[in-house]
Amino acid sequence: MGRLIIISNRLPFSLDREGDKVNIRQSSGGLVSAIKSYFENSGGNKGELTEKVWMGVADFPREDWDLAASHIAGLDFGVIPVFADKELYENYYNGFSNSVLWPLFHYFSSLANYESQYFDAYVQVNQLFADTLLPLLEPGDQVWVHDYQLMLLPRMLRLKSPEATIGFFLHIPFPSYEIFRLLPTEWKKTLLQGVMGADLIGFHTYDYVQHFLQSVKMLLGVENFFHNLQYQDRQIRIDLFPIGIDYKKFHDAANDPEIRELCNKIRSGNLEDKKIIFSVDRQDYTKGLMNRLAGFEYFLQKYPEWHDKVVFILNIVPSRADIPAYLERKKMIEEKISTINGKFSSLSWQPVIYRYNHLAFNEMVALYQAADVALITPLRDGMNLVAKEYVASCASGRGVLILSELAGAASELSEAILVNPTDVEDVASSITRALAMPVYEQRNRLSLMQRRLQEYDVIKWVNDFMDQLAQVKQEQKKQTVKILDDKALAGIRQHYQGTKNRCLLLDYDGTLVPFSRLPSEAAPDNAVKEMLLRLTGDPKNHVVVISGRDASSLDRWLGMLPITLIAEHGASSRMRNGSWQQLVSVSDLWKEEIRRVMQLFVIRCAGSFIEEKTNTIAWHYRNTHSGLGFSRSRELLNTLSQLIQNTTLQVVDGNKVVEVRIAGFDKGAASLKIINEMDPDFVLCMGDDTTDEDMFKALAGEAYTIKVTNGASAAQYTILSQQQVLPLLNEVARPNVAQPNEAGFLHQ
Repeated sequence: MGRLIIISNRLPFSLDREGDKVNIRQSSGGLVSAIKSYFENSGGNKGELTEKVWMGVADFPREDWDLAASHIAGLDFGVIPVFADKELYENYYNGFSNSVLWPLFHYFSSLANYESQYFDAYVQVNQLFADTLLPLLEPGDQVWVHDYQLMLLPRMLRLKSPEATIGFFLHIPFPSYEIFRLLPTEWKKTLLQGVMGADLIGFHTYDYVQHFLQSVKMLLGVENFFHNLQYQDRQIRIDLFPIGIDYKKFHDAANDPEIRELCNKIRSGNLEDKKIIFSVDRQDYTKGLMNRLAGFEYFLQKYPEWHDKVVFILNIVPSRADIPAYLERKKMIEEKISTINGKFSSLSWQPVIYRYNHLAFNEMVALYQAADVALITPLRDGMNLVAKEYVASCASGRGVLILSELAGAASELSEAILVNPTDVEDVASSITRALAMPVYEQRNRLSLMQRRLQEYDVIKWVNDFMDQLAQVKQEQKKQTVKILDDKALAGIRQHYQGTKNRCLLLDYDGTLVPFSRLPSEAAPDNAVKEMLLRLTGDPKNHVVVISGRDASSLDRWLGMLPITLIAEHGASSRMRNGSWQQLVSVSDLWKEEIRRVMQLFVIRCAGSFIEEKTNTIAWHYRNTHSGLGFSRSRELLNTLSQLIQNTTLQVVDGNKVVEVRIAGFDKGAASLKIINEMDPDFVLCMGDDTTDEDMFKALAGEAYTIKVTNGASAAQYTILSQQQVLPLLNEVARPNVAQPNEAGFLHQ
């Protein structure tokens, strides 16, 4: 392994200047804590890295950077600072990043401010990162780009360094397609294309992964195979990696004498006989602080028996204080706290203790330890590491976590009391339940969550991501597109001539014949028939035409030839010189609902039409306006995918066609069945479509697989046009007595 280059919006430290002296102060945030813990830990892949480097915008002048050179040299990682113009950075960060992406991705779409200068600045700063890094990149470097501020950077790096190893991780939610599509058309496509420059794209939860894949399918037309997809000649993996914490650090710190003393101080005095509810959050509208206070207020109203017995310690960490909207929100929160205290407090009791400051690590853990209940109820959160830190800090086995079901951490911390943060009654009843929870139940819930956090801590999180990144690069090497040249063709021909039991598996549309305006016009010409007759004239050859076409069309066009015909991707077949057999015996009542939906899209998309087969129903859009047809096909795919959930049906996104068929029948299974029955000593397989990828994958290592494409494929070789298919087959089967085709089949 080479260097690990971490790239985030800002460097993990700030410089504080006092005269001619400069001090280093660690930045706050989950990413900084996570990566710093990884760098400090001696386990995992760290020992295999030649160097660790962190790149980010320097929020300090160049002069301070020069003064701090000796301090920075003492860090356990290298630093690449990016110096950006102040106004440009303002429009990039507070503009596009935090006034467009942040609110939209957190489902606060009404707060998004779509200013064109914001997007322009976003592009420029991402390009500034690329221009700074590219001259420094070395072979073997692993680049890991983090978060929503740098979604364009992976593609910018990929364009100049195609072989680079690039990972991208989004630390905030990725919204549903219905939310993401609110972005202006150019912006949303550019963002997706930017992220797709990475080899591995990571998210915190399964939902975020699915939302991203859905947006890619709808906007870029790229289909996924589980968590993998093919894009611009590369395989890309999209997966979930729920970020962990330094579990040992928090768990062990809870037993530190200094922290225990701090904890005892918190619990002494006026709080000695009180139950403590604790919250700590950055000041941000996504954290639901007003909703949380409203829930606590409702709790005090509905359960007066808890008056004078419970205290809510609310610590807000200053954030983006230079944005007017945040200052206004701070004022609203403080007014709400004053209202609650004025309404319920007594001379000896104040229900809410409010603090607006940064917390040191020791003080934070002491508060975690002192709290009987942690109330963490964001309206939307990518993960929320505070919830994990609280659970890890409960070393005594006491403590209850109340967690918003809308936080990413909720999928991992299912033993917490999960609440809807906007439902004040739900929040209030959850508080009473938490305060009254028996110790044995607290211990059981905590132990399950702690075990999970211990097993997948921050070290495992980083190693998991880096291991997956290495795997993706290995897969890409296997799938490198290889154009079938004359040398490779000569090798195939030599093997063909030396064998006695050959199987030739050939797709129909787009392979044997070019695509036509209407399916009924795709009859084979004389050249195709003559070539097939020539192949079948050799008793050593078994020719199989394997197609998505219906049986009647294949029988009408090719039935007179001594070849095997596979129709509708394997749903029906006619063996050589045999009769047709239906392999599917399912009622076709399912077609009614599919037909109804497709007919709506025929009305909405001029030039499209429906083709019905025995076991398949297809919507063709080859004759439509390209932009409209493609857009409608994405909508239809989305509609059908939801419609067929929990059924035996399958949606196939083909070449200018969307098909619905019975699941379990595909060209891969059909071709394997034939190969297993024939046991040939030579197999050649050719196709052009998404459905043919099933064959290429199923026959890997068993056949010469060739795809008619200009993109990536699981096929062993590719040719660039359908016009090359017949010359290729003629060259492979050319008798030895004939003169070689000096021009080469590629020049036909």
